[in-house]
Amino acid sequence: MSVTRRHPSRRLLPAAAALAVALPALALPSAAFAQNAGELNIYGNPAHVTPAPTSPEITVKDLQVRLYQFADDSMMGRQVGHLGNYKGTTYIANEVKRLGLVPAGDNGTYFQVLPYHLRKFTPHSRLTVDGNPLAWERDFVPVPGNRAPRAVNDAQVIFGGVEGDTTRQITAAQAAGKFVVLLPPPPGATPQPRGRGRFGAGPSRFADAVAVATVNLDGLDAAARAAINEPDVATLGNFGRSGRGGAASDAPVDSIALLKAALNAASPAATLRLTRAAAAQLFRGTSPDALQPGATGGLVTATLDYVELPTEWGRNVVAIIPGSDPALRHEYVAIGAHNDHVGMRSPVDKDSLKAFNDARNRMLLANDMIAPTAAQLATIRVNMDSIRKIHPQVRLDSIANGADDDGSGSMGVLEIAEKVMAMPVKPKRSILFVWHTGEEAGLIGSAYFTNNPTVPMDSVVAAINIDMIGRGREGDLPGGGPDYLGVVGSFFDSKDLGEMVAEVNRNSKQPLHFDYRYDTTLTWTGYNNIYGRSDHYNYALKGVPIAFFFTGLHGDYHQLSDEPEYIDYPHYARITNYINDLLVEIANGPRPRMNGSRPARAPRTFTP
Repeated sequence: MSVTRRHPSRRLLPAAAALAVALPALALPSAAFAQNAGELNIYGNPAHVTPAPTSPEITVKDLQVRLYQFADDSMMGRQVGHLGNYKGTTYIANEVKRLGLVPAGDNGTYFQVLPYHLRKFTPHSRLTVDGNPLAWERDFVPVPGNRAPRAVNDAQVIFGGVEGDTTRQITAAQAAGKFVVLLPPPPGATPQPRGRGRFGAGPSRFADAVAVATVNLDGLDAAARAAINEPDVATLGNFGRSGRGGAASDAPVDSIALLKAALNAASPAATLRLTRAAAAQLFRGTSPDALQPGATGGLVTATLDYVELPTEWGRNVVAIIPGSDPALRHEYVAIGAHNDHVGMRSPVDKDSLKAFNDARNRMLLANDMIAPTAAQLATIRVNMDSIRKIHPQVRLDSIANGADDDGSGSMGVLEIAEKVMAMPVKPKRSILFVWHTGEEAGLIGSAYFTNNPTVPMDSVVAAINIDMIGRGREGDLPGGGPDYLGVVGSFFDSKDLGEMVAEVNRNSKQPLHFDYRYDTTLTWTGYNNIYGRSDHYNYALKGVPIAFFFTGLHGDYHQLSDEPEYIDYPHYARITNYINDLLVEIANGPRPRMNGSRPARAPRTFTP
């Protein structure tokens, strides 16, 4: 589930990585760690599950087999615009192909690829000083940015000073039109804000230079130098932006300055990294260490071959199970989850982090779901001695696996696809399966699909969204337990759909207890606007009745500790089976009608 973008303070939990590595040993560790190699934890789950064939039924075993693969470290956190998202979507597509679903993405594939691009320079790039060439990756490496850099033709080399230290730099006027060379800051210096790209000077002082080159390439081996120009993050441009900018400035608007800034952004100064030997060549044999800011060198000409390559690092997976009724098979019931998560972070001790997050969540529950203050968080102590008896070696972790968010939804949808495919007579309406990407980046995958649908949007009679259905224990949130299920928005747009959601549950052998509180404004920190924070929202904007299911936020939400071994699989299986029954009921029943101008509101209490 995505966090609330408009009000960042409404996230449920602050990051705990820095706190989790150095907590004093005063309190008991989380009981979740009470396991040795090969044993089960207190939730009945192992640390690892071996991949195995799955069955047509939705079972605890099958959900474990799938989720332990999908939320594995090999998926690299599945973040949209990164290689991990490609890996995660490849797994889903391979499974739906194996099951026999019909491709419903681009050009007969299972994928709807979002317009992400990788930007880089090719080895055809050239750089000369006074007509003498510098060698690609041996002497210089250009750093790719979001735009092709401006041309460099016989540009005067000038020593700009020390990167990040404006007291030892040339002026903006001196830098204009020049090839600026900077020394890196000394070791231990306070980092300064950098400009475009991963390295380089700040944007204002050297914005009018033709290029800014920092002397910091020495010490990197060939692989590290090549990696500078090999992007590990794709960019999307302006698609999917919410349009919410920063606060308007009260300063007078200078139209000339605005035009100049726009031109600089469209064709920015090139950013490069140099070796010291190459820098000396630029200054005709003099090391920049011996120069004063403003000293000049030779004339540089550069042809930097910049390319934008489309990438599949951000894609929806789309598939269909055709309906059995000739008249209704051209209508669709959509069911989806988001395939992405939040990627990778700085390494922390995973055991200490988990213990801290458990303690913090207990504090949150005791505080009526109001976020603890910094002073309250400072009172948490973790008994690292007890943890070390179980795990003698520090186990560093840097991958946010997103087992619950939204591995649980994604694999639940996949299990439902397998069960529906096994039905001897398929539902009357077709089932549209969409694993959306980029939910964590602002619902961009679902926005892209609903604006570029691969089936007519007016043929989609309802949309079911599943995001985080793997937890919901008593220790996760108020009212949690083995029967718990949060239901969001099912009555907002269609009373028919809301009643169908409730009726299917009532007719179950073991009904779940629905929590409708998220349809109202809660005082719980982090729980505002749940309706607008997952992919169903974009379907609702298109006039499609929606129902959203989840089991609440918890202490491991958006943390490195959201791992498959902490999922409540029996609960998860019950919920997935219920959603499967609901899906089939909608596909066979009357089309849910929209409420009109006065949408019904769900009750605020639990109802069976």
